[in-house]
This record gives sequence, C-alpha cells and structure tokens, in this order.
Amino acid sequence: MAVMASFVSVAVSILYTPVLLLILCVIFLASIGKSLGVRRLYVNILLKLFEYGRQHIEVAKKLQRSDSSDEEDHPGAGDEKPPSALVKENGVNGTKMSVIERQEILGPSPELNYKRSHSQERISNGYKVLKAENELEFHVDHCMDLMKAGVEAIIEDQVTSVFEAEELRSWNLLTRTNRQYEFLTWRLTIIWAMGFVVRYLFLLPLRILIFIIGVWWLLACTAAVGCLPDGRVKQRVNSTLSLMCFNFLSRCISAVVTYHSPELRPRSGICVANHTSPIDVLVLMCDSRYSLIGQRHDGFLGILQRALARASPHIWFERSEVKDRHAVARRLKEHISVPDNPPILIFPEGTCINNTSVMQFKKGSFEVGGTIYPVAIKYDPRFGDAFWNSSRYGMLHYLLNMMSSWAIVCDVWYLPPMTRAENETAVDFANRVKGAIARRGGLVDLMWDGQLKRMKAKKEWRELQQEEFSRRLKGE
Repeated sequence: MAVMASFVSVAVSILYTPVLLLILCVIFLASIGKSLGVRRLYVNILLKLFEYGRQHIEVAKKLQRSDSSDEEDHPGAGDEKPPSALVKENGVNGTKMSVIERQEILGPSPELNYKRSHSQERISNGYKVLKAENELEFHVDHCMDLMKAGVEAIIEDQVTSVFEAEELRSWNLLTRTNRQYEFLTWRLTIIWAMGFVVRYLFLLPLRILIFIIGVWWLLACTAAVGCLPDGRVKQRVNSTLSLMCFNFLSRCISAVVTYHSPELRPRSGICVANHTSPIDVLVLMCDSRYSLIGQRHDGFLGILQRALARASPHIWFERSEVKDRHAVARRLKEHISVPDNPPILIFPEGTCINNTSVMQFKKGSFEVGGTIYPVAIKYDPRFGDAFWNSSRYGMLHYLLNMMSSWAIVCDVWYLPPMTRAENETAVDFANRVKGAIARRGGLVDLMWDGQLKRMKAKKEWRELQQEEFSRRLKGE
C-alpha cells in the first residue's frame, strides 16, 4: 500500500501541471470561440486507423474463406460481401434500415392508401378490377397486399428498427459495436488494446474532469447573470457566457460539429429539429442561444433549470400542465410575441430516434403560428453512437458511453425559415417541415408516432385498419 500511495502521489505531482494547463487552455479557447484544430486532426487520424483495421479484417476473412473452401466447395462464396459492407442500404445515407423493401400499405391513415374512383374502378398492384354497380365480386388476391404487409410487419416493423443502434460499415474499434474483430489478428489486437488504454485511462478521466468543471461553471455563470437587471446588457452577457460554457462542455465528448448555412441561423420564433440524443441541445447551444421548453424537475436537474431560467427566458412546466395543450400553446405564443426573446428550441418527435430516420412531428408547435426555423442534425456513427435508448440505458450509462467513445462528430444544417400556408392544416405543415429536415439530413421520413416506443398503437389506428380490410372483403 505504501508503494502504491507513493506511486500515485508521484503521478499526481507530475501530471498536475500539464493537466491544469490543458484545462486552462480549453477554457480560454472556449471563451473566444476558437479551436486549434486538434480535434479535427484527431478525427482524421481515427479515419485512417479505421480504414487500416477494415483492410486487415477483410484480408483475414478472405483467408478464412479460402481455408474453408479447401475442405468443402461452397457455391457462390465469391459473391459474398466483405464484412465492412452493409446487409442492406437505404440508398440515402448508407445506414442499415431494414432487410425488407416494401410499398407502404398499412399506416396511421390507411384511407389515403386506398385508391377508389367514382366509377368503382379499383387499382390494386398494377391491375384493374372493373365492377358493376350492383355486382359483388370478391377474390382472395384482393387482400394479398394487406396479408403481405402483415407478414412483413411480423418479420420486421419500421418502428422497432429505428430504436436500435445504427449499423456501421466497418468496425470502429469499440467493443460494444463489434463482432469480436479484435481477435482476428495480433495487429488488430494490439491496436484495440492501445485504443482501450487511450479511451479509458486518458480521455475518460480528462473528460469527466471537464464535465464536472463545466457544469459548475455553467451554474455559476447563469446565477451571476440572473443578478443583472433585465435589458440588452443582460442579454449580451448571457449570450457570451452561454456560448462559452456550452463550448467548454462540448470538449467533454470531443465534439466536432460542422454548421452549414450559418446565415440561416434562427434569431427568433420557433426552432424545430430532429431528435437523436440529449446532447442535441449541447450541439446547437454551442453555436447560438436558445430558450428551452420542458417539464420541471427536482434535484440537481431542477437546480440547473432554475439557474438557466434566471439568466434566460426558458419555459418549464409542472406535471399537471404538461398535458394541457392550451397552456403550452399560450406560453409559446407569449414567448414568440416578444422580439428580444431568443428562439425556442423544440423537438417535435418527443423521443430520441436512432440517427437514421425522422418520425411523426407533434402538431402542437405548428399550431402556434409565427415562423418555424427547421434544423437537421446528423451524427457520424463511426466515432460513437450518439443515440440514447432510454428504455435500455440510464442517463449515467449513456454519459459513460459518450465520454468513452472516440468522439462525437456531427453536421448541423440550418434550413430556410418556413411559414404555414393559408389553407394548410397544422398536420400538413408539420409533415412539410419534417420532410424538409429528412431530405437535408439524409434521413428516412416515417409517418409513425415515436411514442409507439413506449405505448401500444392508438385505438383509432386499429379501427381504420379494420375498416380498410372490411372494404376489401366487401369488394368496395
């Protein structure tokens, strides 16, 4: 024990000064919004390392296939794809979405998929069935598309797949997303072991220290700003300190964010974005100041909420008010009616999606009126999985995964502001904004409600499916 204590004391005395200088350097760079480019250089080195590992994995797999072919002839083995390739690509962003390609038949609004004209001419799978007014003619094949859609949903449904980790093209040297690739060759084993030491013995302690300092610094800054009188001086000081604090906090996950079209950055109104992770707020707050909306909490999170509310006009609801749509709409209207208030940041999906898709936007924020500023966020899964599966991992486990990943790399696209058309419903407007975000971020546009992650399908949806099936049975 004495030897261990002396070793720890010597290590602390040696590392104390360089770590302190590193922390001060990070604070200074965050305060002026600058970077030395070390993180981007680090990311480029990682890409070369991943490519080197991919090549070795493919060589090892080819050797294994050649050894097995000597013993037994496997027809078609030469057509097998390398392990770095995906089983199925969606053709947009190269992520694994599904193993089934299908034309949507069943959905939240199946009556939109049911095509029927006044002449009782029905279109089904490319052929027409003509029927007289008083003639009832039914064939089993009229319902085959519904049966096919049902079997496809049993094999693989679209909702479940978007709440699982995104499939990678190649191994990123993280044990939680690999297939025991680190034991294929001794070179890969050495690289993986060195990466493990770097991530857990150097990066993780440093990131935890940055996180602790950053949180308390954010609390202190917001509490100090809250003491200033309301006015433009308070707003400018709050904006400067907010950018400084969140840029410093972003260092705890080695965030490398690229902002596209900064001239379209929201200045007021409502900002809506797709939701992958709680760090979406951190990513956006590193570039601009936003007001937040959410449920009021107790404990440490409640302390943070009260500190933020003293410095900036955020909207926090009690549990009894969260389900009151009119109260939420009224508070939103009051906020956007003040020109000096920062834009309010809303994630209309209401839950985290796995960085491959955009699910149904709740219409509440689109009924308020005013200008909507869409923002698309897309993370690069090669360096770390930013998706938070809240049903599987708690917040502490998720933060540990973030801080022990290589880095968090993402792109943010600011889209042109959008307003609701004169004869456009709130649902149609929400779908139009969702479609624009999906196209810009290279995401799959889905119509399903993200709350299906936690609850069963609505009764109205089931009744609509039954009505659709009944129409086909009657031959209507």
